[in-house]
Amino acid sequence: MTSRSSTDQPENNLLRTYVRSEVVVVYKTKEDFGGLSNMASGYPLQINGVRILTTEALYQACRFPHMPEVQREIIGQHSPMTAKMKSKPHRKDSRSDWDEVRYKVMRWCLRVKLAQNYAEFGRLLLATRDRPIVEQSRKDDYWGAKLADEAGDTLIGQNVLGRLLMELREKLKDDTDGMLKTVPPLGIPDFLLLGKPIETVSARSSGNGQKPQPALF
Repeated sequence: MTSRSSTDQPENNLLRTYVRSEVVVVYKTKEDFGGLSNMASGYPLQINGVRILTTEALYQACRFPHMPEVQREIIGQHSPMTAKMKSKPHRKDSRSDWDEVRYKVMRWCLRVKLAQNYAEFGRLLLATRDRPIVEQSRKDDYWGAKLADEAGDTLIGQNVLGRLLMELREKLKDDTDGMLKTVPPLGIPDFLLLGKPIETVSARSSGNGQKPQPALF
């Protein structure tokens, strides 16, 4: 069985089966498509004038709109893995609707990553062409997919992150006017960073305004 269409809604919780040879696997950040990972460095973000080094740090900070000091500690980390670890002791205090809004937050975070790294991140997204994108994970079959056999040929999971990346890729293909360079705030309660409402995010620089071209892998 192969994956369902990328048009499926991310909240659809069906497990999917992927064949490694037919998909783009996102696993290690130093690999060809590692830049698609939230752990990838080199795609800095700026929210309300605050510099945040990785999408992972931004996503984790969004758990705690009511705890600005925890947010500050998370986004102050140089390492995305350390940022993730800093959130762990506070997970029980995540915003009360976190399980309901987390995929919306992730979709917004990816939009921000593209808006502010339009040429490079966009190039990488387009380089996946029409192949399914799958985040390989050792433990998480919600955001990613786990190995299902010793040979590593098959991965099974909901792959919500991969499907969000595919969704964004399709939007980018149609983005002739650069509309994806602007990201409005999420319409959820208490969407805050360091005690202030998160504002519309725009590209850090407009560049040449041209659509990114896919890399040749």
